[in-house]
Amino acid sequence: MSIFVKIYKGIMQSIQANGYSIHFNESGYEAIHQLLIENNYSSIFILVDENTNEFCLPKFLPQLATEIPIEIIEIEAGEGMKNISTCVEIWSILSDLGADRKSVLINLGGGVITDLGGFIASTFKRGIDFINVPTTLLGMVDASIGGKNGVDLGTLKNQIGVISVPQMVLLDTDFLEMLPQIQMRSGLAEMLKHGLIYDKTYWAQFLDLENLNFDDLDSLIYRSIEIKNEIVLQDPTENGIRKALNFGHTLGHAIESHFLESATPLLHGEAIAIGMILESYISKEQNMLPQVEFNEIKNTLLAIFGKHAFSSNDIQTIQSLLIHDKKNEYGKVQFALINSIGTIILNQEASNELILRSFDDYES
Repeated sequence: MSIFVKIYKGIMQSIQANGYSIHFNESGYEAIHQLLIENNYSSIFILVDENTNEFCLPKFLPQLATEIPIEIIEIEAGEGMKNISTCVEIWSILSDLGADRKSVLINLGGGVITDLGGFIASTFKRGIDFINVPTTLLGMVDASIGGKNGVDLGTLKNQIGVISVPQMVLLDTDFLEMLPQIQMRSGLAEMLKHGLIYDKTYWAQFLDLENLNFDDLDSLIYRSIEIKNEIVLQDPTENGIRKALNFGHTLGHAIESHFLESATPLLHGEAIAIGMILESYISKEQNMLPQVEFNEIKNTLLAIFGKHAFSSNDIQTIQSLLIHDKKNEYGKVQFALINSIGTIILNQEASNELILRSFDDYES
């Protein structure tokens, strides 16, 4: 299946987030140029991985149009780099290159780069400015929006971090033309989630993916960002409704963590898609989600992402990892579950037996 192979460069109005703005395409480059002038930065550091250094930096760098000194910091690509050791290396590089509190860090890459770079900037010299320029679909619709920054603790996802917002976010959908299809599918999972938890009409646009008008990709991305931003504006620090964004992530993160260092690691979106099927089943079994809507969710996600095989040992380990989920309270695993497509109910528990049955149903 080919997903989003054609990009339509639509004109999209900037979105005002909590203390910063999200700018799109050409207007984004105008905004970043103006920001650099207004803030009179002493130096610019651009964090990239090996892929964005090769494919995205040559397009991005000429757009800066600035005489401020620029340094490029490159790391290896992949979730394995999202750890404190990488932070220490980059903090040292920044220090060695003379970064000060008037420096700015531009994070040019996917979710690993924006999560990692935001955390590094927020903690270096007690905080320097940063700008997110997501280059993957996942980064655009999820990782760079909302101010969450952080790193993994071993294989445990996002255990160390802060909530700190960027100066701005720049989204250029041209970068998606260089993205492998498997990465596009990974980002699609978060877009589907936004429909499931908040907007049934938006979800319905993806039900016939083969006949989707790819010229509308910009508008689909735009609405996905709107949904996440609308939720975050209500609850910036995740004490309430922002927990809705974790639908599919309680089990999804445990699945991602389990396979992170295996011979067959899963991309974030692949793991979250499985998590959404499992947690939809739990929602159904707890008399929230109608059977017909569960079937629709399961069939749609399996058609896009296929099915992953789990051994009994896999499932046992995944269950043991649930205790590390960040939403847990008083030692109890907390789920955000669907109360019919487009609505969510927070702080729900599920028995180990029900979780096991959700895996049985997934594999049936």
